[in-house]
Amino acid sequence: MFTGIIESTGKIMSIEQEHHNLVLQIESPITTELKIDQSVAHNGICLTITHIEGAIHTVCAVKETIDKTTISHWKIGNIVNLERCMQLNGRLDGHIVQGHVDSTAVCTKRTDLEQNWLFTFEISPSFSHLIIEKGSVSINGTSLTCFNVTLTTFDVTIIPYTFEHTSIAEVFEGTFVNIEFDVIGKYIARMKEVEG
Repeated sequence: MFTGIIESTGKIMSIEQEHHNLVLQIESPITTELKIDQSVAHNGICLTITHIEGAIHTVCAVKETIDKTTISHWKIGNIVNLERCMQLNGRLDGHIVQGHVDSTAVCTKRTDLEQNWLFTFEISPSFSHLIIEKGSVSINGTSLTCFNVTLTTFDVTIIPYTFEHTSIAEVFEGTFVNIEFDVIGKYIARMKEVEG
């Protein structure tokens, strides 16, 4: 369980295909504080730490993760957002994020507003019931508020701190991102579907 408040970023040092899995090595300032078997969100994807050596940690992505997220497009040198799981004795500054990516979205517009940046993302209409005006959404693991919501698009505004301390600066028109919709909304949608 995460909050969508990014702790640090990491740099992809290596990517190897092992059968159906991808094994990635990530260098980051928080690696020395991690433990093997710990869950860490990488661009919003919950991955388990399998090895640590100095400032580099290793994670493995299985086929389901590869099929449903942007991880197959990652390249050596890319920067990813990192967040360790939340502690129950702390504040929930973002929103409840599971690290289970629902879909990908594509950036269709990026506007520099001098003090802020406006991003527009396009999603499949099949997910339109899971996003609401002024609701929460996780983009590459970052908790954000969406607005100007339509059937297939929504906007987010990025403040300078977030722009400088996450991987959002590497998102341009045509870039695909990982999307996780609000878990409470997903449960409500499922209950309505079952109750018919």
